[in-house]
Amino acid sequence: MRNTIGGLGEFTLITRVTAQFPTTDDVILGPGDDAAIVAAPDGRTVATTDVLVEGRHFRRDWSTARDVGHRAVAQNFSDIAAMGARPTTLLIGFAAPSDLPVQWAEDFTAGVRDECAVAGGTVVGGDMVGSDTLTIAVTALGDLGGADPVLRSGARPGDVVACTGHLGLSAAGLALLERGVEGPALCLSEHRRPSPPYAAGAEAASLGATAMLDVSDGLVQDLGHVARASGVYIDLDSMSLDPDPALLEAVRMLGAAPDRAPEAARGLMLAGGEDHALAACFPPGVRLPAHWLPVGRVGPVSETAEPGTDGGVTVDGSPAPGGGWDHFGPG
Repeated sequence: MRNTIGGLGEFTLITRVTAQFPTTDDVILGPGDDAAIVAAPDGRTVATTDVLVEGRHFRRDWSTARDVGHRAVAQNFSDIAAMGARPTTLLIGFAAPSDLPVQWAEDFTAGVRDECAVAGGTVVGGDMVGSDTLTIAVTALGDLGGADPVLRSGARPGDVVACTGHLGLSAAGLALLERGVEGPALCLSEHRRPSPPYAAGAEAASLGATAMLDVSDGLVQDLGHVARASGVYIDLDSMSLDPDPALLEAVRMLGAAPDRAPEAARGLMLAGGEDHALAACFPPGVRLPAHWLPVGRVGPVSETAEPGTDGGVTVDGSPAPGGGWDHFGPG
């Protein structure tokens, strides 16, 4: 029985799990007391939370425990980066059936630890409870380092819209898994273990980004939040999107004709979710590093002849295609 978390017991499991996380300069008091104490040298703390539910956000037959650990960190620290902040610490709520193997919990913890090392943060506490459904709730904290946060509401007409990170690969990976097709490894890995460009958030802030967000529900859908919050329209240039060779291979394996593969790939780059890339608006004339790809422009509402139906986003001057992730839509 000790090979399950129920047999091992809550407090023994907590001890084994928390021992994997190092103390960083952001941690004054880590796991072991009633609450953690985290340094906030800026005087402000950026905070976000996210929930992963088995069967809705991950499947154990598709993803390893380490994959789920990586993903839990990535989708939360990516939101911290999207504010222009540096990821610092995490609190994790872990609700699981008592017959969950201890090895799964330990491998999940290893994935969390390894992704924290990439992002630059650590885990300072959380909670463990019994549950019929494996559910992971993560709260992430970050530090602005004295800079202003980059909000969704600051985009201005004339701004350049640019992206960094992978677009479309995660959606292709999910489609391959749903169809039981063993496709390009990069697409599958980006779905299982997203790789957000953490450092690019603070970089964008230092470059004068006027608005920014994490691309988690699809580029068009997420930029719709920026357009609505800023009172502008955003027009995307589809031909500026350069599909990764792995994405082109994936859409061909999924049934796209060779001559239509680029179009299908760009469709996933525009509407696919769970990329955890960053999209930002920059004042005209800002010299962007090569890893920031300009993909569109911001304009006033009156400048757009055919306003899109998805939150003020158009593609090539026409209404944007549908798509993107809806947490209350079909699974």
